[in-house]
Amino acid sequence: MPYDPAVRILFIADIFGAPGRRAVEMHLPDLRAQHGVDLVVANAENAADGVGVTSRIALKLYTAGVDAITLGNHAYRQREVYPFLESDDRIVRPANHAANAPGRGVAVVGAADGTRVAVINLIGQLFLDAAQSPFEVAAGLIADARSRAKVVLVDFHAEATSEKVALGRLLDGRVTAVIGTHTHVQTNDAAVLAGGTAYLTDGGMTGPHDSVIGVRTELVLRRFQTGLPVRFEPAENDVRIEGALIECDPASGLASSIETFRFSAG
Repeated sequence: MPYDPAVRILFIADIFGAPGRRAVEMHLPDLRAQHGVDLVVANAENAADGVGVTSRIALKLYTAGVDAITLGNHAYRQREVYPFLESDDRIVRPANHAANAPGRGVAVVGAADGTRVAVINLIGQLFLDAAQSPFEVAAGLIADARSRAKVVLVDFHAEATSEKVALGRLLDGRVTAVIGTHTHVQTNDAAVLAGGTAYLTDGGMTGPHDSVIGVRTELVLRRFQTGLPVRFEPAENDVRIEGALIECDPASGLASSIETFRFSAG
């Protein structure tokens, strides 16, 4: 069999609650082998019952085969995780959150073949709380990341499609991939842009799809129909693992392909 130098990265979109975690823990080892995956990056923004992540959950995801974890607007909802964000070098929170907040925005991890991969997390400024514009901080973050790794993946956790597309265009040719997260609805625009950057507006959701973006439908409807506070709970059925599969050249860091990924976990 001829040697294939391409690095294959599986990006797992927003893991939602226990159903999403169980799907990853149960199926990721086989999926890595089946698809020849060299590195797994997972957004765990909603892994702790839909809001944030804990150190225990993060460690279980690592055990299942996740190599790096990204977060988003719920990064600090679980206070227990603050020291973990400081001490663990495989988990990143949005780099454009407040500089003095716990954690880091860039991590460098090793793929199965030894390739070093930098993972950057950014949050959008439209409809979300960004301390700094992602467009202002991106250049410095990429320079830092590329000084340590040729392959650079950006998880852009943002609400507005326009903002995601704009950042993808800005970073085209400068990073390996820009994958959007946060909306929990997988988009149909996976493409390698002209400069060689793989792009997807949103990777979707890893969790229960018989729901309203992960939450039990009746609870969301009650909130919309009454306007009263409702405690949201994760749904249980039609669990899927969603995200993207990216192939790239480890020497140049440019992508050769990207395709959306969807696996039914029951």
